[in-house]
Amino acid sequence: MCSSQQTSVDESCSITYPREIHVQRTPAEHRGHIRLTCNSSCFLTDPLISFVWYENRKPTVKEGKQILVPSSNRDSLSCAVKGLEDVRSADVCVNDSCWRLNYVHSRICAVEGSSVNISSKYSHPDYEQIQSKCWYKVKREAEQLTEDPDHVEYDDSMKNQHILRLKKLKRDDSAEYRFTFTTENEEVNQSDFPGVTLIVTELRVKMSPSAVVTEGQRVTLTCSTSCPLTDNTNYIWYLNSRPLTPRENQNKHLILDPVSREDAGSYSCAVKTNKDISSAPKTLTVQSITGTWTPAAAGVSAALLLLILLTVCWWIRKRRTSRLSPTSETMDNLEQVHFGPQHDDISAQPAEQELDYSEINLSKNQTEHPYSTVQSFQEQEHVPYAVVNFRDNTTPELNDQAVDG
Repeated sequence: MCSSQQTSVDESCSITYPREIHVQRTPAEHRGHIRLTCNSSCFLTDPLISFVWYENRKPTVKEGKQILVPSSNRDSLSCAVKGLEDVRSADVCVNDSCWRLNYVHSRICAVEGSSVNISSKYSHPDYEQIQSKCWYKVKREAEQLTEDPDHVEYDDSMKNQHILRLKKLKRDDSAEYRFTFTTENEEVNQSDFPGVTLIVTELRVKMSPSAVVTEGQRVTLTCSTSCPLTDNTNYIWYLNSRPLTPRENQNKHLILDPVSREDAGSYSCAVKTNKDISSAPKTLTVQSITGTWTPAAAGVSAALLLLILLTVCWWIRKRRTSRLSPTSETMDNLEQVHFGPQHDDISAQPAEQELDYSEINLSKNQTEHPYSTVQSFQEQEHVPYAVVNFRDNTTPELNDQAVDG
């Protein structure tokens, strides 16, 4: 169990941060006495370390790692490291008939939205009868808890044990909880003795070295809490809201080594016993040599590539159409010109006969109907002929030039 003064739950056990204190009973050399030893889960080697002893949850003047008490003593005794009294041992009785009140856990860390059981164990002299039992929530002031089916439940089904069950935990439920029971002659409470400290935490995804990494790096994702959950807690990891394969989902750490572009996405985590309670998603961005790769970037890149291809195809089609249009228009104009039968064979006509001829000018940018440029002439002394001028916009007009037949 960690001291409330411990700066980090990851620190190794030391005298500065003891995790558990307990009292050991051994026979003493003096007849009719019991030796009590205050032990820590850490190996205490500092000779200057002092201990504090309590009788019936009240401090005494006794100090030292070991004390001697009469075997007939009916008080409950406990101890703590001086200066770290927030971590105390459980009460012990020199004999089996004393007032005693202990908690299964003195500090509990629970995930927001989950449920938690806070258990107390007690004993009393056989001649005393329990009249009432209740729990208090202590922040600035002590608040007695009443049963509420949606949030607070009492379980008194086991002998000498009472359980407080809190459901649908909220951040406001973080507090100290104390159990009190009364008899006809005495009330046993925890006014001068710490109860159970409950810390309600949320789940958060942390990424190391950062949330933006380069392809090929080693990336560690941690399902982080503000207090240590139990050591046997199993976790589930999600990528884009889909659970990952079991090979990596049993630990609070998810290691991607080496990380690839396929690992980019939104990650979240949950405790296996409360799958419906997950952390807020956090996005991992994986950069390649050519730039940043994320699922959103991949979709945008594909859309831009498709748009570019469509634009190129449209431009090529338009260019081909613009090149073919003038030729088609010229051919259509030529097909529409109809010469009468009298012009089928000009050389066969008598020289003295008056014949008509037509002059047709076709330009590349023809806008008028071909027939609108047909002009009639009368020739009396020369052999009839026809003149057809094809003119481009870049060549000067060939007006007034004639080819003699």
